[in-house]
Amino acid sequence: MAAPHPTTAVTGAIQPPATLGMLGGGQLGRFFVGAAHELGYEVWVLDPDPESPAGRIADHHLVAAYDDPAALDLLVSTCRAVTTEFENVPAGALDRLAAAVPVRPAAAAVAVCQDRIAEKAFLRDHGLPVGPFVVVAEEGDARYADPALFPAVVKAARLGYDGKGQVGVAGADEAVAAFVELGRVPCVMERRLVLDRELSVVLARGRDGGSRCFPVAENRHVGGILDTTIVPAEVGSGFGDEAQHLAVRIADELDYVGVLAVELFVSEGRLLVNELAPRPHNSGHHTLDACVTDQFEQQVRALCGLPLGEPRAHSAAVMVNLLGDLWLDEGRREPDWAELHGVPGLRLHLYGKREARPGRKMGHFTVVGPDADVVLEAALTARAAIGIRDR
Repeated sequence: MAAPHPTTAVTGAIQPPATLGMLGGGQLGRFFVGAAHELGYEVWVLDPDPESPAGRIADHHLVAAYDDPAALDLLVSTCRAVTTEFENVPAGALDRLAAAVPVRPAAAAVAVCQDRIAEKAFLRDHGLPVGPFVVVAEEGDARYADPALFPAVVKAARLGYDGKGQVGVAGADEAVAAFVELGRVPCVMERRLVLDRELSVVLARGRDGGSRCFPVAENRHVGGILDTTIVPAEVGSGFGDEAQHLAVRIADELDYVGVLAVELFVSEGRLLVNELAPRPHNSGHHTLDACVTDQFEQQVRALCGLPLGEPRAHSAAVMVNLLGDLWLDEGRREPDWAELHGVPGLRLHLYGKREARPGRKMGHFTVVGPDADVVLEAALTARAAIGIRDR
């Protein structure tokens, strides 16, 4: 009997046992590999780190730079479609791949999310609500900015994440100094908003243009890094519906295919778009344990042209990040996970990273259950029990 053909003629979907490609070998890639394996696919990972978490469980790990021509050509010859786990893949690499195989999300959509200037301009030009901002390309842009913009945050246009690449400023002189500190690279200066809540919407959009949103999440940050995600978000249905509507509008305007995260602020009674992430998101990790279909299975489905899964949450959930600081506080020892394994409804996910560093995401745990208040109390108690400190 002949082996099944990896493409269904009627739908054009890529079927297992086809091989998929992943650019990036971190924890997001690792979860993608696991989801793809569950659905019967093989995965090749391209990442320069020989110890990358995703590479270690992939069917094949190409240890090479993301723009290495030979490695990219090997992906093209082996993989039916390629996706990414982070937004800062070199544009030339995506273009080289897209000339031969489907790349989802497309390079044009990723390019908008790679650069804060392009991102803010995209949101503004499409009539989407954003906070006041100005582009800082030279010292004068900061020195002569509208005084109403202060206090503000100066953010490098590229490569910033988890609070990196940004400096808070009180006035023009500090803004100039921040621009210099950041290396005189192009920046965005945003007015520092009064925040009522920080929210996110993770959605999947298929080739047919249909989107499926996961429940709106409320996010709490410590030191600029996501600490806790609460689902369902403690907002009224009006804000929740508006947040999902904005996320779908953004995905449609980008002609996006894949998983997209939209970070939002609730500020003085208004919902504002903060940032976009063209990939699964840290605030979507709860979907692994609390939703019918998780964000990584949706990424596989969207990449392969399969029908999107049901994103409905079957439980309330609270996700807590585990940063490298926890290992360092324990004297570079592994924390006592028994404190967590005894908590009802708690699931621990460790990413297999070899080295703990301050601020490095080493894992997370999620507590699920039918009562949101009980779940939140249990998660915060477990967080304290293993020694996580507010920093």
